[in-house]
Amino acid sequence: MVENVFHPFENGGVTGCLVLSESHLAIHTWPELKSVTLDIYACNYTRDNTDKARQVMNDFLALLKPERSVIHEVPRDHQFLYEYMNPAYGFFTRSSEVIESRQTRFQKLEVHQTPQFGKLLRLDDCFMTSEKEEFVYHESMIHPALCAQQHPRHVLIIGGGDGGAAEEILKHPSVERVTLVELDPEVIVSAKLHLQHIHKGVFDHPKLRVLCEDGLNFIANDQGVYDHIVLDLPDPLGSAELLYEEAFLRDCKKRLSATGTLNIHTGSPWAHPERVRNAHQRLSALFEHVALCTVFIPLYGTLWSMCVCSDSTRVDEVSPSEIDRRLSDRGIHGLQHYSGVMHQSLFALPPFVQAIIEA
Repeated sequence: MVENVFHPFENGGVTGCLVLSESHLAIHTWPELKSVTLDIYACNYTRDNTDKARQVMNDFLALLKPERSVIHEVPRDHQFLYEYMNPAYGFFTRSSEVIESRQTRFQKLEVHQTPQFGKLLRLDDCFMTSEKEEFVYHESMIHPALCAQQHPRHVLIIGGGDGGAAEEILKHPSVERVTLVELDPEVIVSAKLHLQHIHKGVFDHPKLRVLCEDGLNFIANDQGVYDHIVLDLPDPLGSAELLYEEAFLRDCKKRLSATGTLNIHTGSPWAHPERVRNAHQRLSALFEHVALCTVFIPLYGTLWSMCVCSDSTRVDEVSPSEIDRRLSDRGIHGLQHYSGVMHQSLFALPPFVQAIIEA
């Protein structure tokens, strides 16, 4: 120990710090709560002091004999990435390397190397996609609607700057043109540099047209007609909230063909049931058929929901055998998550999710 300082409070509590040669120890007590917090730091500069730090903690536990204790150990060579789904619930994973971290004109952009998910993209501290599990999200978002149509030709993506949605769409040979509208060009730059395993070079595909502009403005001024529109958006926070509002969704509907479909992710039934309910109600007021599907997204750490909407196409009623036949006829093989049976299971809602949208 090099130095120490303690400060007592009138209620009997105390806060203090012991400065050690290569670390320090801080303690805080709350007598009214019968609680103590103890922080032990070891810098491990000249040698590994991890075991000694653990021993100090064990000695304190033996001395204080608490009725209950919670211990969090954070290794210094590990960076944990957290995302809070709501104030009481969240998810974390470990970053082994920060490949890129910068502030673009629109948002904070990060690419991490992680042991669990490979390369991982985060925007404004929210997990977007990763190498090892992106197929769950992208296959579930793209193929149900496209397989429900006989010959989809023109597809629009709002968002989706990582390229994963476009790569799945272009597996369908009838597709003649894909238009991708991404607000932040830096997302596309980073995807090209770091996320090749996700987009598989789709940005060089001759059928793909990439526009870097605001999706709101594009939809308001565009005169194109699309067989499918994919809203591959960030969560409805800040300026992105407008992309979930009725006015924007109505403008999207105007751009659909007679048999066209629209897909949008609607959040987690566990973390944001009200978001799922509101989105389903808003879409149901605009479209004749709204099919909610659910899928567990590993990177998001929870059950996720999406809505597929149309005035004529009943995506959820296509049989598993018909889905498998269309995938085979279109030469789409090697999918890791989507199939005829999975198509049926995606739209088989758990009772608690059904109750959310019916409330």
